[in-house]
Amino acid sequence: MDNHDADVLVIGGGISGLTTAWWLAQAGLAVEVWEKGERLGGKISSQRKSGYLLERSASLLMNFRPEVSRFLNESGLTTSKILAPPKPTRYTVHQGRLEAVPASIRAMISSPVWSLKGRLRLAMEPFVPAGGSSQETVSEFISRRLGREMLEKFIDPYVAGPLASDPDQANAYSVLPRLTALEQRYGSLGLGVLAHKAMRKRTASVTEAISFQGGMSTMVQTLANCRGVSFRSGRSVSGLEPTADGWRVAAVTHAGECSLHAKHVVISTPAAAASVLTLSLDAELSSLLDGIEYAPVSVVHLGFCRDAISHALNGNGFLTGRQPGHALTGSLWMSSIFSNRAPTGSVLLTNYLGGSRRSEGAAWDDTRSISEALKALSPLLGIKGDPEMVHIDRHHEALPLYHGAYHARMQSIEERLQHLPGLHLEANYRGGVSVRDRITCGHAAAQRILNSLGCNSGASHLGVMTDGVFGH
Repeated sequence: MDNHDADVLVIGGGISGLTTAWWLAQAGLAVEVWEKGERLGGKISSQRKSGYLLERSASLLMNFRPEVSRFLNESGLTTSKILAPPKPTRYTVHQGRLEAVPASIRAMISSPVWSLKGRLRLAMEPFVPAGGSSQETVSEFISRRLGREMLEKFIDPYVAGPLASDPDQANAYSVLPRLTALEQRYGSLGLGVLAHKAMRKRTASVTEAISFQGGMSTMVQTLANCRGVSFRSGRSVSGLEPTADGWRVAAVTHAGECSLHAKHVVISTPAAAASVLTLSLDAELSSLLDGIEYAPVSVVHLGFCRDAISHALNGNGFLTGRQPGHALTGSLWMSSIFSNRAPTGSVLLTNYLGGSRRSEGAAWDDTRSISEALKALSPLLGIKGDPEMVHIDRHHEALPLYHGAYHARMQSIEERLQHLPGLHLEANYRGGVSVRDRITCGHAAAQRILNSLGCNSGASHLGVMTDGVFGH
């Protein structure tokens, strides 16, 4: 049996665990990462097929956070970083056509998508009394502050698409934390945005859409080569026990049993696995984790000869929202966003089926998945001809759903963790599902651990910066 010590053990080698381990290693701690499977990165994976570069899950990193910029610089990822065109056109489906999403208030006034009633309702936002509760849904929050039209045409597509959630069930405090914080602090979203811009005018980071020459897997490979972190694959945790000065963790491997003593343990697994690991420690915590739902998503990659599509593809794609009879939740035009994603003379469309509101779409077989994707795309993009490349990735538990009283659930989880010092939960069911969220939350988790260990220099090691009301 292999027995040894570490400062921190991270259970789970997905992006949450890897980034947390990276931040801890930068502060000089001895860190181990145990992964049940044989590969690191979780759902993030890039592959080449017939000259196309396909992303199994996350297709890009949208960054406006200083912690992420520091991570990219110090990890060396800036050398392979590629940027999407600035201020790309984003589309939504409106009355069976693609309409550009207004990028400013001025553009919104002249947009054919926006009615006079909707514009007037938006103008009234500063006069809407602050209110709501921590259990308010996204639909309730946006309708109350900005009106139904803003919800249906702009917020609904975002929540149902990239987040795979249902705005009628999604918790506003958890899904839109920056907006709810603005209301709490300033009483108005519009006034809050203006005040926040004024405060951050000198320090605000530029928003960038980022990927890498070899795809998002480049980030996983870089993290896997991090100095100061030992990676162990094929380790299935079988026991988690508190000790006088930390935690004793046991695991089963192909070679037998092993154990490790760590001062801190970070569980970076999906909620169901975390529930199993914590059952013997705290039944209430385990139950809270077990109650977190996930949405299924299928990713349908379609490669076409450029001449087969009449649309200019002059943007980054579209979201659909509540479109009757429309199977897709959205489509990313990857070859328009980043170079090197499709062979010369071809284009790559990455399309999404499923989600909370259309979960049946993720269960369709390959034939129907492709058929439904083409049925939705063809009239919007003017497609004539069959795709020259098809590939489907399926995720039965793609993204956690921040539904119902999710904010209260997270508060209860935090309260239970106070009784288990040295144990941390760091995964996409806490703090956001984007890659950006995972990097920034990993940074915050690392700082908490350093503070607990009495590392007074932890803040300087990690370059701690705050974002005021936008801190998340």
